[in-house]
Amino acid sequence: MDINALLNDKAIKPKEKTEALSHLVADGSVSIADLISFAEKAKDPVKATCIESLEFATRQSPALGTVAVLDFAVANLAAKAPRVKWESAKVIGNIAHLHAAKLDNAVNNLIVNTEHEGTVVRWSAAFALGEILKLKTTRNKDLLPAIEAICQREEKNSIRKIYLGAIKKTTK
Repeated sequence: MDINALLNDKAIKPKEKTEALSHLVADGSVSIADLISFAEKAKDPVKATCIESLEFATRQSPALGTVAVLDFAVANLAAKAPRVKWESAKVIGNIAHLHAAKLDNAVNNLIVNTEHEGTVVRWSAAFALGEILKLKTTRNKDLLPAIEAICQREEKNSIRKIYLGAIKKTTK
């Protein structure tokens, strides 16, 4: 299946494109390498759709989240477009448990995104940081106090709840 043809098909609604692409990735019809290569050259809206399809696929099958997927998602946490940031954070949250030793750059970029003005970017960063915190690695000695401080200054209750839930699971 040609990724470009699918994403440029005007007869298919945007959400259907994302879903179709995620199924093609999940069943191997589109390789992750091809999707990442395509997304790296795409404009932000198309890149975000590609990352969202990775998010759907890794939510269903976390094993699809290779090191290449992690590296791609971590790099895109620093993108300008908010949707690219939040979809990347959700991918990281889905696959963090597979790459516990390789999350330092992800944590650094996610912490930066906790200060973003966009609620969805902050929510997604909270989700990913919470999943990383739940791994209970040695990183938690620095991460836990950082998350507690972020939680204190976060204005949205919905985002605070994500942090508090992760903290609760970590400190049991």
